[in-house]
Amino acid sequence: MSVSEDDAETTVAIIGLGYVGACVAATLAARGTRVVGVDVDADLVAELGSGRCRYREDRLAETFRDGLAAGRLRTTTDASAAAAADVVVIAVGTPVAADGSLADGQLRRACETLSGHLRPGQLVVVKSTVPPGTTRGLVAPLLEAGGLRAGRDFRLVFTPERLAEGAAMRELLTLPIVVGGLDAAGTAEGAAFWRRALGVETITVESAEAAEIVKLADNWWIDLNIAMANELAKYCSLYGVDALEVIAAANTIPKGGAMVNILLPSVGVGGSCLTKDPLLVRESAARRGLEIRTAAAGREVNDGMPDYTARLIADGLADLGRDIAGARVAVLGLAFKNDTGDLRATPTRGVIEALAKAGAEVRLHDPLVDPGEAAELFGAPPLPDAADAVRDADCVAVLAYHRCFRELDFAALPVASPCLLVDGRAYLSAEEIAGLGDLGYAYRGIGRPACPAR
Repeated sequence: MSVSEDDAETTVAIIGLGYVGACVAATLAARGTRVVGVDVDADLVAELGSGRCRYREDRLAETFRDGLAAGRLRTTTDASAAAAADVVVIAVGTPVAADGSLADGQLRRACETLSGHLRPGQLVVVKSTVPPGTTRGLVAPLLEAGGLRAGRDFRLVFTPERLAEGAAMRELLTLPIVVGGLDAAGTAEGAAFWRRALGVETITVESAEAAEIVKLADNWWIDLNIAMANELAKYCSLYGVDALEVIAAANTIPKGGAMVNILLPSVGVGGSCLTKDPLLVRESAARRGLEIRTAAAGREVNDGMPDYTARLIADGLADLGRDIAGARVAVLGLAFKNDTGDLRATPTRGVIEALAKAGAEVRLHDPLVDPGEAAELFGAPPLPDAADAVRDADCVAVLAYHRCFRELDFAALPVASPCLLVDGRAYLSAEEIAGLGDLGYAYRGIGRPACPAR
């Protein structure tokens, strides 16, 4: 059997129920596809199978529960369930090792297990991020160990995962899907599947290697763009110029068929993709004798932003006549970006460690993160109430500006007077900054002019 536009009852097995796998499983089920989610983590399988979802993503939990209730979605630890599927999507974790190379343990184990359950006519889709050549050079031989041949007995394609956390459920139904296979027939079959299953545009490329590079190129560009924004912010600070004003004006010029698009500076870059994909680029190029400088440069700049933010706090306190040693600093927002509870590679950790090393008394608050996970990562649990976190604080550092923080009444917060407010990712307007000054807050931001309390 092959997967075609006419297949009305396609069954899909998702191997790996992490963040990406769960989103894909829920979305496919919502679109009418029969889905079985497979994972080796029995606790995760039980949680999701009972309708509980540990991932903070808009509409994911309810969509997953709806799929379960409708009978279109189920979860299991039994990999043999993949044998009954028409399409198998591999979405296991692919972290990097210390040297930037792919840590392929999860991918290897998934393929080795899956090899014993493949059957002729299946379409296998790799969605885990990997360096070029992995689908052809690693995944295919491991799957073929069961006796079937890729391209002859089953189709094998790569489809990059390009979702932004916080918008994944929407983007699955709107972003184009890129497909590249081991051969033209597999590529066409993979594109037909995604086009029918998600109702989105599909973009086919000539090979699995091209599709693998697409994902790396996206995140390489994003990380490097943010690095430029961060260095531009530092540059603007030398002249007392607002980097946000400069970026807004600079982005009005057309170039290359689109507009100049400098992204925004911040406390740093985190998450599971932007921090590792440029390293995969650098390491995989080095293995073939090519030195990629821009990927390393972007990582170096962005990895330095937590220390830069900590120095911004120390300098702002010094302007108030206070030493960082012994100062009370309340950090609002611990996640790696706004409106998520994800702590993976969060740059706030570096800020907090630098502040603690300098002798500051740091208190934490973030209603979106898991308290136990935060306590393990930061060495102290976050306080559940914002008022308790900021009580008598010499500085309030907003490092992830969640929607709930936009409702804070800064006039009512029990902070020291005057109090330093550091904007790590809030991008407050000039009017908002002026209003804070009237309330007794001195303001510092990444690439923003300092404003004293009045």
